[in-house]
Amino acid sequence: MNSKSRIKLSLNHQQPDRIPLDIGASGTSGLHVKNVHELRNYLGLKPQKIKAFEPYQMLGWMDEDILTALDIDVQGIPGQKTMFGFENHDWKPWKMDIGLEVLISKDFKYTKDEDGSTLVYPEGDDSVPPSGRMPKNGYFFDSIIRQQAIIEEKLDPKDNLEEFKPIDAEGLNYYQKQIDLFKNSPRSILGSFGGTALGDIALVPGPFMKETKGIRDVTEWYMSTLIRQDYIHSIFEKQTEIALHNLAELFKVVGNELDVIFLCGTDFGTQTSTFCSADTYKSLYHPYYKKMNDWIHAHTTWKTFKHSCGAVADFIPLFIESGFDILNPVQISASGMDPKTIKDQFGKDIVFWGGGIDTQQMLPFGKPAEIREQVLNNCEIFSRDGGFIFNTVHNIQGHTPIENIISMLNALREFNGQKPIRKA
Repeated sequence: MNSKSRIKLSLNHQQPDRIPLDIGASGTSGLHVKNVHELRNYLGLKPQKIKAFEPYQMLGWMDEDILTALDIDVQGIPGQKTMFGFENHDWKPWKMDIGLEVLISKDFKYTKDEDGSTLVYPEGDDSVPPSGRMPKNGYFFDSIIRQQAIIEEKLDPKDNLEEFKPIDAEGLNYYQKQIDLFKNSPRSILGSFGGTALGDIALVPGPFMKETKGIRDVTEWYMSTLIRQDYIHSIFEKQTEIALHNLAELFKVVGNELDVIFLCGTDFGTQTSTFCSADTYKSLYHPYYKKMNDWIHAHTTWKTFKHSCGAVADFIPLFIESGFDILNPVQISASGMDPKTIKDQFGKDIVFWGGGIDTQQMLPFGKPAEIREQVLNNCEIFSRDGGFIFNTVHNIQGHTPIENIISMLNALREFNGQKPIRKA
């Protein structure tokens, strides 16, 4: 059974020959550049600088040789532009404070703050204020909030719609080339097109924009979902209209070569609860999610991927009602997210893409025996009757020891009846 068949069975809640594996196919299922560098060294692959294809989180690109060596079943197609608004092209070397030299787009422009932080600029334009900050010796960037003064009577939803536009010929050409590059791959293809996330808090501050208007402060945005719902509805209505147009145009160029679409990365959960009530979700988010999911399911064979961290067990029925096929990252460390409970309750109706191991405590700080035990236990639970793609709970962070990552992979391979990975 090849990867495409394995993923297809899993997505249709059927039992494949083994649990499929995703590492690196999306912005929420990847590895830090440091991890990719250390994995390549461990495997004895050709030495090379790792491409930081998403500099916001400093995620490392997984080339064909490492995908093959690790038996990874999913190929990712990243968005046309990074979170800082520039394209990946004409790679140049850049040395991080932690001592690792990586490759980054030539349009990556940065300066150093007086405290040693690295400041990065939107669209590579250092004539405007920076939009991202990486602390000295840090591993990734945080958005810099550039909220302009809010004058209530002058708030205009158009200001929060500036980043949502009909896809142009350049964008369609980019995705055409990407799908042509990977359509003959034995792996399943996951695409991240952008423009379909409703209120994703990573996007609200506009790190990709030279100037931010409207509501761009994270706290103010969350408050607005309660006190300015008409304003948010106006944004979501127009955004959904544009998204449906773009999805139709994208389907013309990628067709059903695409297997999974990363539709939305909006988080609804904290460690212990949710950011809003179920009623707010139903009235504010559900109608627009439903329109996008319904269009996709009526016109394509794509499966839709919903990312949400946190304690969202009570929201899983709502995600299903909205038409989502997949939930990621399945944060088993959050309240109410016990693997057996959510698998028993929702495993027939939604695919769990993640939840293989906790990345907050277990993977970075656990012992190999503990890691093995958690992986084997979660595989036993989640893999029953299909509907499970193995991935960690969100991206693997740069401080995670390589030995622990290998322990995780070998536990999965043990469950799957595969030979363990050996150090080169």
